[in-house]
Amino acid sequence: MTRPRYTPLVASLPATVPFVGPETQERALGKPFAARLGANENVFGPSPRAVAAMKKAVAGVWQYGDPENFDLKAALASHHRVPAENIVVGEGIDALLGYLCRMVLEPGDKVVTSAGAYPTFNFHVAGFGGELITVPYKGDHEDPVALIEKATECGAKLIYLANPDNPMGTRHPANVIAAVIAAVPDGALLVLDEAYLEFAPEDTAPALDPDDDKVIRFRTFSKAYGMAGARVGYGVGAAGLIDSFNKIRNHFGMCRISQAGALEALADQRYLTQTIQNVSDARDRIGVIAAENGLVALPSATNFVAVDCGSDGAFAKRVLDALVARGIFVRMPFVEPQNRCIRLSAGTEADLDLFAAALPDALAEARG
Repeated sequence: MTRPRYTPLVASLPATVPFVGPETQERALGKPFAARLGANENVFGPSPRAVAAMKKAVAGVWQYGDPENFDLKAALASHHRVPAENIVVGEGIDALLGYLCRMVLEPGDKVVTSAGAYPTFNFHVAGFGGELITVPYKGDHEDPVALIEKATECGAKLIYLANPDNPMGTRHPANVIAAVIAAVPDGALLVLDEAYLEFAPEDTAPALDPDDDKVIRFRTFSKAYGMAGARVGYGVGAAGLIDSFNKIRNHFGMCRISQAGALEALADQRYLTQTIQNVSDARDRIGVIAAENGLVALPSATNFVAVDCGSDGAFAKRVLDALVARGIFVRMPFVEPQNRCIRLSAGTEADLDLFAAALPDALAEARG
């Protein structure tokens, strides 16, 4: 029998995905969730202008998307006041992270991240043979000083930092991030994931410097623009680095429907402003619900809130399981001590009414 001749690296890896999707859980439960609050999705959805553009583009779906992403790159360049040559567009930040790892990592290359940070990045690092080295969080924040120190010590090629952070929702101010970028050691690249930036205070991100070859900054249409299913992300970085993506990226990876939607979403900043307000209101409501049940909601600069369940990871998992059994999809961080929390997205009023109704019983069940 002929079998695929896997590389030793691929043969050594587990067949897994970083997240168990809500659809998988719904199939196991035999019913849909009443409130889908676990995937950091933007339940308020995309701009009506973006929806109309995507509907119009459906008739032309027999055509490939523009492999240059010319119009979208031009619009992003104008929006951010940077040259288009400093922008790469791809199938969400996840795909761009994968391309970046493919470009720079060889087996055994060191990569530094925080223990418990975004696991999809770790998945890509493992897939290209990188050696992942972690530092702990500090007070529910990623620790930029520790990341730089560890990268300098081990000669890391990549340093991953999300600001605002996933899974805790915390953030560092712009001056801290600017200092991190300045301190990146020679031969390393800071991978700055800013997926949730639109939800954060204005002083969260330093100004874009497209010529700085120490950092690549990733942003997305999945979160604030409400287009997670369309898979549109982009990176801003030095022109040479951006051009190198053309060596290995999937040039027809972008769907023309998604390209059309992203263009209109970017143009409709009024709708984005309303979405940000909706998310802020929902975060406040989550904080009230948590307090009514004796829990603490961590300050969030994202479209989700980490709620401290007041005990350990085992207790938080019991709370999560009890909520899932009641039709409320939530998630929790993977690593101690962050796993003392459950995490839920900013939902509609109806979603949060269901959460508020289910939480007291879930806590009682978890306490046993």
